[in-house]
Amino acid sequence: MNAKQLIGFVALTVIWGSSFLWIKLAVREIGPLTVVTIRLAFAVLALLIFLMARRPAVPKGARMWTVLLAQGLMSTAVPWMLITWAEQYIDSAVATVLNATVPMFTIVIAHYALRDDRITPRRLVGLLVGFAGVLVLVHEDIRIGFGSGGLVLLGNLAMLLSSAFYAVSNVFARAKLRGVPSIVQAFYTMLLADAVMWAVAPVVETPFTLPTLGLTWFAIAWLGVLGAGIAYVIFYYLLHTIGPTRISMVTYTIPVVGVTLGVVFLDERLDWSLVVGTVLIVSGVWGARR
Repeated sequence: MNAKQLIGFVALTVIWGSSFLWIKLAVREIGPLTVVTIRLAFAVLALLIFLMARRPAVPKGARMWTVLLAQGLMSTAVPWMLITWAEQYIDSAVATVLNATVPMFTIVIAHYALRDDRITPRRLVGLLVGFAGVLVLVHEDIRIGFGSGGLVLLGNLAMLLSSAFYAVSNVFARAKLRGVPSIVQAFYTMLLADAVMWAVAPVVETPFTLPTLGLTWFAIAWLGVLGAGIAYVIFYYLLHTIGPTRISMVTYTIPVVGVTLGVVFLDERLDWSLVVGTVLIVSGVWGARR
């Protein structure tokens, strides 16, 4: 990688790796659905700038709009709600690591949904190692949760469910949105997802209140403008310049950033299960994606 590409890679790692810290801060003041709704609004505004610069054709046909709506719900609205809800009860560091299981879910789902993406023995070993990492990471919460129905366990399960939704959306996009420009996919899926959220959030979270703290607004703006807007542009720049194999390395660097920020700035606990679980999950993903 040249200097420009390296800067982009580091920026992408920091933006996405810090997202779980900002979610944790935002959800301290307002409800998770409200956070997602405003975050999507910021993302739509950021992507609108790039959309106007490129001026691609507007999607046509009821079928395409239905596909974009489904993709918006699966790739942003639902997983973002699950992640934001979960971070009310679990550490941002744990959320970061559990989010790294997305490639594992993608491999399993793609095996059954796509003919050209099968599980190989190497991938199977990687999946088993990653699954062992998940068990190590949440073993204590499983023991406590089964006895008390604790919300921490539900938070962990919500994070894994969000990873499953991300994986389904990845496979769905590959099957249904081939040939659609990336900026079109990003903008319209988030626009439709945000329209749904504005209809749902005020009904579910009553009274529906906007943030009053500057830190909360900054956190949500970071998540929307940088985490979903600028980061998306950086990602596709790197995808086309250094290739999918190298850009996939960001999967392994994000947990390091997320865990470090959670421990340093939120005084989250760094114990053996977090360290060992992180190593096993990242190693499993690496082995499964080779």
